[in-house]
Amino acid sequence: MTGGGPGDLVCSAKACRRQAAHAVVWRNPALHSAQRRKVWLACGEHRDHLRDFVQLRGFLIEVLPVDELTEADG
Repeated sequence: MTGGGPGDLVCSAKACRRQAAHAVVWRNPALHSAQRRKVWLACGEHRDHLRDFVQLRGFLIEVLPVDELTEADG
């Protein structure tokens, strides 16, 4: 993933400014093509909450460490 190192990645949870360690990868099939991979970044505290939010809607693709993100993610 471009734009700095993993230390520059901040959790996507509302009002959280912690460093992200996880990537919640998702897609809304009603809006996005099969190749599209959206990413929410998560600290350890918010990983399960963000994962559960997209999983409940059927949007979850996978959860992985931020250092495994690629150019296709984003």
